Amino acid sequence: MVTSGRDPVRTRERILRAARREFVAKGFAGARVDAIARSATVNKRMLYHYFGDKEALYRAVLRGGIATNLDLVAAAPADPDDLLPFLFTRVLQRVDGIRLLQWEALGAGERKPIAEEERRKAWVEGAERLRDAQRAGRLHQDLEAEYLVLALMALTIFPLAFPQVVHMVTGARPSDAEFQQIQARFLRRLGTHLRPSSSAARAVRAAGRRAGAPPAEARFHAREKHR
Repeated sequence: MVTSGRDPVRTRERILRAARREFVAKGFAGARVDAIARSATVNKRMLYHYFGDKEALYRAVLRGGIATNLDLVAAAPADPDDLLPFLFTRVLQRVDGIRLLQWEALGAGERKPIAEEERRKAWVEGAERLRDAQRAGRLHQDLEAEYLVLALMALTIFPLAFPQVVHMVTGARPSDAEFQQIQARFLRRLGTHLRPSSSAARAVRAAGRRAGAPPAEARFHAREKHR
């Protein structure tokens, strides 16, 4: 049954949920506006009234996922023991977002990435937080922060992006609770190897004090305060 749009906020959210399911399953090219409208129980005229066209709807869906990912970057802990398990746990809750990113990558030559500058700033902030952790002696300094960001995302996203490979290698599936527990435990152990030895960490902190650099936490909170 097609419903009226008397509650604009709820109608818009219903369309976005239906569109997200369709785009996750079929990508931009394969998604059908008719199917989205049926799933949202609205007619196409109402859908176009809210979003203009299919591409505008796709952009709105992606922006919702991007906002969630930006929150993830901001909330990530600086302690290497906790960082990888935190990212993996959060990624498990965002499988649809990974699918959307895969579809976006497949169509990268067809359209400019959605909210590219906003996303770039978030990744730059993520890399800077890793550098802060390095200056504080919590992470090895010989790891380039930008490439460490890529490695962290690969370690946490790969199992969900390529479940068939996970099954071939481990015999398990990413959706299995046992796999998730083992993977989280492995990532926590791996994170401990990102931490320098106690003596090296003390040397890094001492060098920072001699250079007159404020503690990493103080710099981070100062940036947050002036946003």
